[in-house]
Amino acid sequence: MVELSKKISTIVGKTNAEYGLIKEGDRILVGFSGGKDSLTLIHALNRIKKIAPYNFEFKAVTVTYGMGEQVEFLSNHCKEHGIEHEIIDTQIFELAGEKIRKNSSFCSFFSRMRRGYLYSTAQEQGYNKVALGHHLDDAMESFFMNFFYNGTMRSMPPIYKAENGLEVIRPLIFCRERQLRAFANTNEINVIGDEACPGLRFDVKMPHARATTKELLAKLEEENPKIFVSMKAAFSNIQLSTFFYKDIKELTDEVTEEDNII
Repeated sequence: MVELSKKISTIVGKTNAEYGLIKEGDRILVGFSGGKDSLTLIHALNRIKKIAPYNFEFKAVTVTYGMGEQVEFLSNHCKEHGIEHEIIDTQIFELAGEKIRKNSSFCSFFSRMRRGYLYSTAQEQGYNKVALGHHLDDAMESFFMNFFYNGTMRSMPPIYKAENGLEVIRPLIFCRERQLRAFANTNEINVIGDEACPGLRFDVKMPHARATTKELLAKLEEENPKIFVSMKAAFSNIQLSTFFYKDIKELTDEVTEEDNII
């Protein structure tokens, strides 16, 4: 029996209520890599499904890279807990060998390709939403990575509509990464970690921006334990008129993807 902490349950419940992530009749496809984040996500959704006063359905989908990954244990885990699961085998790894240049960054390539398979599967099978396991640490790291390396100020919203019409939701976006790690450890769940990263098999430079940003945020949090609380509040308190932008309406209407970062 998997036990979801009261803290995670409360955070996810409030996020869902505030942003209307899940509604009556929704069909949700969940990106399920088998890591601690997506594992927490499928169990959080499973709990909501059991107690919510409305009906919705979801399915966990694991997209393989074509590296001979052994992910059948993920299907067994889902079956044990009454969660529908599908494995989609791809040749992303082989394609990457043709597309990724030597010494180039590869994270965005694999992310875009895997996201593309999720989107196409959702549309083909009649799902109207895609759920991803991003958490608050991801959002903050992405903000600073975009800020420092891409010259833009953007992060990861709890819900947005993709260009193909699908709604993308992030029920864990206000959870801390350490809470999700504790969930997996407490329940002694076998998780897939960085060892499954396809980039480790390529002669390409390892991405440094996220690791550097994560270290920076860790140092800032040591100095100010409330910094994530403050930054979370800041994301809902943006003073557009104080920025160097000529057309505020254009800024508020702009829709961007968050994955094309270094």
